[in-house]
Amino acid sequence: MKFLSTFLAVLVALFLVFSQVVYTVDQRQYAIKFQFGEIISARTEPGIAIKWPLIQNIRFYDKRNMTLTSANADNIMTAEKKPLLIDFVVLWRITDVSQYYRSVSGDEGRAKQRLEQNVRKILQQEINLRSIRDVISLERDKITAATRQKASADASLIGVEIVDVRLRRVDFPAEVTNSVYDRMQAERLRVANELRSTGAAEKEKIQAEADRERQIIVAEAYKEAQTIKGKGDAEATAIYARAYNADAEFYNFYRSLEAYKETFQGRNDALVLDPSSDFFRYFKRYRSGKP
Repeated sequence: MKFLSTFLAVLVALFLVFSQVVYTVDQRQYAIKFQFGEIISARTEPGIAIKWPLIQNIRFYDKRNMTLTSANADNIMTAEKKPLLIDFVVLWRITDVSQYYRSVSGDEGRAKQRLEQNVRKILQQEINLRSIRDVISLERDKITAATRQKASADASLIGVEIVDVRLRRVDFPAEVTNSVYDRMQAERLRVANELRSTGAAEKEKIQAEADRERQIIVAEAYKEAQTIKGKGDAEATAIYARAYNADAEFYNFYRSLEAYKETFQGRNDALVLDPSSDFFRYFKRYRSGKP
């Protein structure tokens, strides 16, 4: 029993010594080994390493990409002296953990503050050189690429790499927004009026063309109708002439009957004429019994 207790005590002691001597570096971490507060080595690869207890200690730092978001939107002037609200985000990571510790004492907050100040300054310089249209759409990628490239030079001094810079927000200040909307509305109204004017002119052109075509069609139809009518009158005249030449007396008699029928259409119709007029010659002639 005493032997077992001694054995367990020895195992516990060995475990405590082992835990103080051996440490593990994760693949997502850097490790710096200090001795009496001074850096003696930095481990960048994952695995198991050894340190002397009591006189050496280890600090771990994240190897993964980290995000920096601007605390407040910046009011930055464009080349036209127009203000824009700019909000950005930075993706960064530690590349030299020893330099990182020496520069900012391994303090992530101090590193972010320095990166934010530098990126803000460079971003302002880039936007000052460009128009609103360039910042909003045409050269947005160029601005972020130039900012990342220039800011990386200062970031390398503290053992950090800037992976990417993005504009998260590009907007007009509240005092400018209303005037911008008014200008946009005026521009849309101008375009609408221009389209209406163009449409009205096109309408007049179409109506004029339609009226011209209508007049041509009516004139052609009238011409054709007159031609047909003329042919009909000519045929009627020819028929009348043939009828007259065939029997002139019968023709005159028939024409008189037609005149009587057109004149006396009702029982109460009255006509005041001289009874001896030529209009009643067939009445008188056939009433007397003479042919």
